[in-house]
Amino acid sequence: MRLIAPPDMKIFLEAFAALFVAEFGDKTQLAVITLTASTQKPWAVFLGASLALTAVTAIGVLFGQTAMRLVPEAVMQRVAATAFIAIGVWMWIKP
Repeated sequence: MRLIAPPDMKIFLEAFAALFVAEFGDKTQLAVITLTASTQKPWAVFLGASLALTAVTAIGVLFGQTAMRLVPEAVMQRVAATAFIAIGVWMWIKP
């Protein structure tokens, strides 16, 4: 298992774009804005939030790497799609 290798630029840019679009304007960004405004410590908030996002991403990468060894890609895509739909429906009907 090699975690550190030169990045494939296409995959790197796809990951960056997907994460950037997904996180832009979401509750995490709003929490960071609120925390920065209330603490007046932008660098501490930036470093803490960056470390948190890095840690969560590392967990996702490690989980994905392990899951892909055990579960076929088509099954993973269907599970992810079903989970996204279920969360969307739940958020729609939740009071």
